[in-house]
Amino acid sequence: MKQYRLRTDLERQTVNGYALPLGLEAGGLVPPQQGYTVAYTPGEEEDPDTYVFQIVISHERLRPMLARAFEFLPDEVCAIIEIGSRDAYRSMDVFLSSETIPLKSFLATWEDYESILLEDVTIGAGANSDEPFVEVFLDQWKGIAIHVPLNMRDDVEEMLQQFGLEEVNQTWPEEAAPDLAHAQVRQVLDLTDDSAPDLDEILLNLRHDWLLELNIDPESNVDEGGRNLGLTLWHALVIVEPVDDLRRENGEGAYASIWATAGSMDEMEQLIELAIEQDPKWSFSDIFTVDRVAFDERPDELVDLPPRRDEAEIHLVWIEPWGDPAGEVSNV
Repeated sequence: MKQYRLRTDLERQTVNGYALPLGLEAGGLVPPQQGYTVAYTPGEEEDPDTYVFQIVISHERLRPMLARAFEFLPDEVCAIIEIGSRDAYRSMDVFLSSETIPLKSFLATWEDYESILLEDVTIGAGANSDEPFVEVFLDQWKGIAIHVPLNMRDDVEEMLQQFGLEEVNQTWPEEAAPDLAHAQVRQVLDLTDDSAPDLDEILLNLRHDWLLELNIDPESNVDEGGRNLGLTLWHALVIVEPVDDLRRENGEGAYASIWATAGSMDEMEQLIELAIEQDPKWSFSDIFTVDRVAFDERPDELVDLPPRRDEAEIHLVWIEPWGDPAGEVSNV
């Protein structure tokens, strides 16, 4: 695992005693009231009734609060990631574990990436379980949401009282409710070293460790409102490795940039495999990123691509071996 680093030139900002994460500038931000709200949520279908606690606490107390909150989780959990999306038709990417993982494994990975999860306001993370129905989630603005069954309300409130928190009518004022679209967000990762991992690489590691999959229907192609989009333009950045054993053992590899038209994630993944198979020097390793792209954002190489396409197809493949920015372009 490449070691990530946080920037050292950022000064943490505080508003009326409320310390912000490094990724957020105060600007004209109206500070929240530290404390918690609690609401009863009736269960739907087979889900139980729960209480939902929304907790806001100054940043210097966030780490111990989370450590205590994670104690409410059972031995097997599913991890959750929410992160701003590059996809043209979706504002947020939600990743969920495809199967349960041991709580110890979740916490070990959390410890590895806790600094970035606490400071970067473009990503939220947590975990939940079905038996009992418990969820602990750190949102993008670094508030904590805790969902528990009715019989655990007293346990959560006792923990909150130990931190000196009281129930309040509201935490963030309505006029200053967290909205990243209008916030002054700062990059917190130190990327001055080209080998340092960026947020995409960190997300890839989290996906592997927590068995995360994008929470969408892979067989359809809809926008956030549920509107069917049909065939759209997609772009994928894929990690490939040499077929040659010696080159692979020497750590050689490449990124494959693939532009294609597809009608679903499943169809796009099939095109990715087909595109890699057409180059005998490389084999598929992993999908780094894959997103739908607005037609007007297509690269110059696809300037003649018609706005409406009748079938799924690969348009452009660019393979860039690590350390070789020239790359290899293939028009398909």
